[in-house]
Amino acid sequence: MAADAREVAESYFAALARRDLDAAAACWAPDGVDNLVGQAVAEGPTGVRAFFAELFAAIPDFAMEVETIVAEGDRAAVRWHATGTFAGESAFQGIAPTGARVTLTGFDLLEVRDGLIVHNDAFTDGLGLARQLGLLPQQGSRADAGMLRAFNARSGAARRLAGGAAEPVADGVWRVRGGVPREMNVYLIEDDGGGVTVFDAGVRSMATAITAAGALLGGINRVVLGHGHVDHRGAAARLGAPVYCHPDARSDAEGDAGRRYMDLSRLAPHARVIYPPLLRMWDGGPVAIAGTVEEGEDVSGFRPVPVPGHAPGQIALFRERDGVALTSDAFYTLDIQTGLHGRPRVAHPAFNQDTEQARASIRKLAELAPSAAWPGHAEPLRGDVAAQLQRAAAS
Repeated sequence: MAADAREVAESYFAALARRDLDAAAACWAPDGVDNLVGQAVAEGPTGVRAFFAELFAAIPDFAMEVETIVAEGDRAAVRWHATGTFAGESAFQGIAPTGARVTLTGFDLLEVRDGLIVHNDAFTDGLGLARQLGLLPQQGSRADAGMLRAFNARSGAARRLAGGAAEPVADGVWRVRGGVPREMNVYLIEDDGGGVTVFDAGVRSMATAITAAGALLGGINRVVLGHGHVDHRGAAARLGAPVYCHPDARSDAEGDAGRRYMDLSRLAPHARVIYPPLLRMWDGGPVAIAGTVEEGEDVSGFRPVPVPGHAPGQIALFRERDGVALTSDAFYTLDIQTGLHGRPRVAHPAFNQDTEQARASIRKLAELAPSAAWPGHAEPLRGDVAAQLQRAAAS
């Protein structure tokens, strides 16, 4: 009869304890996988042999002792500890020997079939090992405190660029701001059953901030794109939720993000230089569209309003009960060449598919008489929003 899981685990760890590579490899099925979490994945007897040969060469006095084995059915859980000196003649995973004394504690979960190991998940204290080897300073030391201060300062700067915490902007609606420059707006809308719908997805670097904001609000249920340009689809593929858009926006979202109709020669000379690398930095790449939304449907209490011109299939979201509009790039409230904020205006013709159609879409928004209009960039319109939009369309 084939050996049971306990017997195989005992044989395997006894072989490792005496550094017998042949005996250890013989415990493995030809297609077995040793998942050494955070270190390597060793495949089959050959892979297991190679990993431990490198380990034993780097730590020639490696000594392992099993503390506990618990087995049930075809699985065995093994807790062990090991000691040794990192003083061999070869490196281990690219780390040159330091002469450091190391102590390890680990836990392996083995799966056995027909007397051989077919899978193992091995967990060790990687952070503790890094400190022992000198890759990281000792916990609580002055060097450790200095490293943490430097990391937190850099992390804080990165978070400010990637996006801040969600801020409430209307009943059941939050905004996450981020990007470089920090003028990208992403909106999270509360869903009746819990969680949120994300409207527009900003730029690629905002994915972490959007995900964190969504988690605090119950999780992201879906992403709806206002349109498919790079600074609105940028983080969509990284949010772990299905993505929707208007049918006419699908080709941009799944394809070139509208680059085929953009004309950067219409920008000022300095902006012609700046925008190509910005567009590459912002873009998260083509997005798989799970479905579409159209006028007359419901999106978390808002209705989609087609506002094409800047991009095909561009939509705004409008909520009848309080007049709140989320408008994507139907209009700008900043000069995209200088970064200066100001009156609402038509999106810059360098990025438009059809600027005259964009003007018509602004007039269409004005007819809704929104109480507030929150754009895809910079700050919202309040007060007499309709009059401001009419002036923008005429300018």
